[in-house]
Amino acid sequence: MKKLIATGLLAAALAVPAVHAQSSDAATATATPGGRYNPAGMIDHRINQMNAVLTLNSAQQTQIRSILTSEQTTESGFRTSMKAAHTNLKTAIQNNDTASIETLSNQIGTITGQSIASHAKTQAAIYALLSPEQQTKAQQFPELLGGGPGGPGGFRHGPR
Repeated sequence: MKKLIATGLLAAALAVPAVHAQSSDAATATATPGGRYNPAGMIDHRINQMNAVLTLNSAQQTQIRSILTSEQTTESGFRTSMKAAHTNLKTAIQNNDTASIETLSNQIGTITGQSIASHAKTQAAIYALLSPEQQTKAQQFPELLGGGPGGPGGFRHGPR
């Protein structure tokens, strides 16, 4: 009997965090427009981070918001193309279609290069908006402009 009660208490103790995590995830998903992936929220977050360190004026914030919104749109197209290319590559691998594997691998490389170039152009456009003092600060914190290894989020290019 004691063993049954102990098992029941242990199960209840383990269930509480799981239930809490589910309700927290649901609240997060509904609290942000579009669920967890909230491009406008991500842009706001980046601008707030930059502003905290660089003290951006309102004109800079508006221009940076426009630049980042444009980048989001461009990157969305790259993500769609990359997803399709990876799906097709998987099919080519399963069919042992070496010609398609070659073509799709090159396509993935091209999309990756275009994405990196787009991101670098975004960084350059933001950097050009900064005053010399802000540029000096930004150089000390490359992650503010989305710099660092592989851009925001680190290295993400490769098989998915």
